[in-house]
Amino acid sequence: MTQIKMLRLFYISFIFTLITQFSFGQKFAFVDTEYILSQMNEYQAAQKELDDLSEKWQGELAAMMNEIAKKQNELNRDEILLPEDAKLLRENEISELQIKARDFQTKKFGVGGAIFKKRKELIEPIQKKIYKAIKSLSNDYNYNFVLDKSKNSNILFADPKYDKSDAVLRKINN
Repeated sequence: MTQIKMLRLFYISFIFTLITQFSFGQKFAFVDTEYILSQMNEYQAAQKELDDLSEKWQGELAAMMNEIAKKQNELNRDEILLPEDAKLLRENEISELQIKARDFQTKKFGVGGAIFKKRKELIEPIQKKIYKAIKSLSNDYNYNFVLDKSKNSNILFADPKYDKSDAVLRKINN
């Protein structure tokens, strides 16, 4: 068994033990944040803005890469006929274009890049709104634990009667 599987099994066992130890007198609920987000027009608009921006920048990057490929093909075609200094000049031009393209890609799509910052600007307030609604719901109904059942959770089964996703949406919309 790989170390990751063992760690995951340990984590699931630990959570299960923790839940069973503290479940007496404790109140649990779960939400599906992916479902909640899919029902929020605000999130849909933010995601569309991010997708449009990403698509625009992908187009600009593709144009840069096409220009590089065109220049490289021209160099390959003419290489035999070019004097050494003209060949070096074209190779330098291609290298500069490649550096520009990499810089553009890093600035727009890299860690801490423009798309990352825009996502944080648009999505973080929505996430805070959801958290605030979950916290309010847990205070209203005295839930000790509210778990997230979205795609990346470790919840293997949850009875739908404990799903409070729609209640969170109602809180957000009030």
